[in-house]
Amino acid sequence: MHRKHSSALISWLIFTAVLVALSAIVWVGWSLANHRSIIPQSPDSYSVQSDSAITVGLKGSPQSLDIRSNGDQEIERALIGNVYETLVSRSEDNTLEPGLAQRWEISKDGLTYTFTLREGTSFSNGDNLDASDVILSLQQLVKRQYIGADALKDLKSVSNPDARTVVITLSKPNPQLLRALSGRAGIIYDADVTLSYESKALGSGPFVVTGFEKGSTISLERNERYWGTAAKTGHITLRYYGDDKQLSKALTDGTVNVAFGLPGATAQSLGKANPGLTVESGTTTTNVMLALNNSTDSIFSDQQARQVIRHAVDNASIAKSQPDAAKALGGPIGPLSPGYEDLTGLFPFDQNKAVSMIYYFAGAAGYFGTLDFVVPQRYAAIGNTVTEQLQAVGLSVNMETVDDATAAKRLKSGDYTLMVTTDAIVGDASVFGSSNNLLHYNSGEAQQAWKAAEAATNDDDYRSRLAAYAKIVSQDAASDWLYAERAWVAADSKISGYPKNLTDERLPLANLQI
Repeated sequence: MHRKHSSALISWLIFTAVLVALSAIVWVGWSLANHRSIIPQSPDSYSVQSDSAITVGLKGSPQSLDIRSNGDQEIERALIGNVYETLVSRSEDNTLEPGLAQRWEISKDGLTYTFTLREGTSFSNGDNLDASDVILSLQQLVKRQYIGADALKDLKSVSNPDARTVVITLSKPNPQLLRALSGRAGIIYDADVTLSYESKALGSGPFVVTGFEKGSTISLERNERYWGTAAKTGHITLRYYGDDKQLSKALTDGTVNVAFGLPGATAQSLGKANPGLTVESGTTTTNVMLALNNSTDSIFSDQQARQVIRHAVDNASIAKSQPDAAKALGGPIGPLSPGYEDLTGLFPFDQNKAVSMIYYFAGAAGYFGTLDFVVPQRYAAIGNTVTEQLQAVGLSVNMETVDDATAAKRLKSGDYTLMVTTDAIVGDASVFGSSNNLLHYNSGEAQQAWKAAEAATNDDDYRSRLAAYAKIVSQDAASDWLYAERAWVAADSKISGYPKNLTDERLPLANLQI
């Protein structure tokens, strides 16, 4: 009798084990057939701390979620790193780091990039993310000329030898490729999904989009299938406002818990008036500059005339007086960008030297005529300081304070002698390496230096050549770079985990929590 019971028990255990094994096989088969992830999430993905809701206040008015074709910076800022992920990522100090690619190798000639993808990554719908998704994303970017396609203009081929390997081959070196792949060009989309991208988004990031009100809000929820460390807050609403006044009110009345993009003076004032707020700042890659019109009919077509301005204007004191200034500059590359070198010593503030250089010209200061100085309203204080300093060396200045639209129009038409602006408007440091730029600057030496930087086959050479290029441009006084801009964040003191640097470009929110 005992043997019969034992035999029956053993038979039952064998039957159960076979049933479990068959079920597992069926599940794996279904998962693979449906492009679903069968790899368990890492322990970190379960480190959920809160299901609370946080509202983030921003300025802007996003009209579409289609990051492929909508050039609005606000969409890139909101979605990259939160909903979409890129092949290469960037840290908060703007250095490159692994993204969806765990590592990469570059051939000595700078033409072949081999990326190894992370294991176990998936999209928010559960689909596996593998090399085929990367291939299709890059191919569609180039074929349809989505935003960021210019970064792949030298693409020769792209292949996937296996599910975790992607090989990009270029027709000529492009040392900016990795940085481009940390932006829109590097977003990886699910190859198996057709989506209405204007109002929806589907990526591999720590959040999913659950709602979008055009020009008003983007609703995010924690991606419960996220392959990495889970977002610390379950629900985040990005709420957009038309101006600083509206955003400030929303913060002080509790409509939003944290606000990004307020001017420094406003953020500091709010912090002093509201003990329950914490105000902090970080550095951006945006540089405020004194643009000089280098066109042939301008006094600043002359190098020495440009150098007069560099000695006459006290960049250090201007940077010190501006709440939005992170660091005084002396060249076209800021402290968070590749190739940065402190060039503030090239043209020290020396008004006596500026005066002596002015007398080099026949007619002295009269030769300069009246400088038409265009200043956007938000930079009026800087405009007044620069005007006083130029007048102190004997130059005649007609300062015009205008709105942003008028300033942009005047810049484009060349109707100015000098103007306060930013490289976000004029263009980054590369513009001085071309004859086609809004400042009409044309230097063969600078163009050769820029070409040399572009031809670099490794990052060390690229950085050193960029630094050499920036020094040439600064020594030639192509313009006057005043300071690297600071970004401010004001938040309820109970909030933590918000980013500080680069928040005008990126807004990673996975660590945001109460």
